[in-house]
Amino acid sequence: MKTVQELEAKLAKPSEALINDMANLEGDIMLLGIGGKMGPSLARLAMNAIKDAGVDKKVYGASRFSSGGLREELEGDGVKTFAVDLLDDEQLRGLPDVKNIIYMAGNKFGTTGNEHFTWAMNSYLPGRVAEKYRDSRIVVFSTGNVYPITPVHQGGATESTPPASVGEYGQSSLGRERVFTYFSHKYNIPMAIYRLNYAIDMRYGVLLEIAKSVKAGKPIDITMGHANVIWQGDANEIAIRCLNHCSTPPAVFNVTGPETLSLRWVANEFGSRLGVEPIFEGRESDTALLSNSSKASRTFGYPKVSVLQMIDWIAEWVEADGHTWNKPTHFQEREGKF
Repeated sequence: MKTVQELEAKLAKPSEALINDMANLEGDIMLLGIGGKMGPSLARLAMNAIKDAGVDKKVYGASRFSSGGLREELEGDGVKTFAVDLLDDEQLRGLPDVKNIIYMAGNKFGTTGNEHFTWAMNSYLPGRVAEKYRDSRIVVFSTGNVYPITPVHQGGATESTPPASVGEYGQSSLGRERVFTYFSHKYNIPMAIYRLNYAIDMRYGVLLEIAKSVKAGKPIDITMGHANVIWQGDANEIAIRCLNHCSTPPAVFNVTGPETLSLRWVANEFGSRLGVEPIFEGRESDTALLSNSSKASRTFGYPKVSVLQMIDWIAEWVEADGHTWNKPTHFQEREGKF
């Protein structure tokens, strides 16, 4: 992959498992918050899965569409879009009724100093959405930040680990889950809670940030010395396939790669490919923000794209000065301040 177009085509290629699931899924699909990092590629993946399954379904997407040109691109791909402020109740109620909802709206970065908006997006809006779509099934995007930092040797938090969110982003994200769960019980809404960390493609993510630091000769803080990552194409596929695994009360899935990655090892792998000796600062802690994705792997299969494949692709992308987004993950953060 040398261009953004080739990358997008890779992200939009459905597996046979996704095509089969799409054939068995009843109803159209609505992505709420389609304008984020994952929304556009997820919508294109859904469109291709529908086409390959030979079924008659529509994909809808709602967002503020503050980024110029995105709405037109999605419409060109066959996605029916709606420019709305989801916090405006009248605009939310005006959206079409759709059987399958993938809820991606939320706020993380910029929380510090703007906590009220983060809580409104992450904990208030879910209740309004659940009221609107009480007759649908809903996949709720969440985050591994609802978990506490855990000892590295334990292999990450599982879905049965009691949440203990650090910081207001994690707390409000847990609030999102709790509010949706309340309405799942109240209206018998089938749901799946999708706890993600960290999605990767060549334009953003933990691996890209490390690769860029290695190439530039910048010190890499390894205090948060371990992480989990998953290729965005695999993460998108699991999100769509979760629609066939919704239940009341909600099913919960940790969505990430199966490995507990040493970020020192990752940096050294990039160093060998880029011909640069990595520079480190700090010392690895015995704890990190980690999730155990065994349940998702058992349900959906292991991710198709391996860590070494991601490292190879990203090294080539960085070497060629490929297009990137200025959207840092702040994976080094241990106090939950975003």
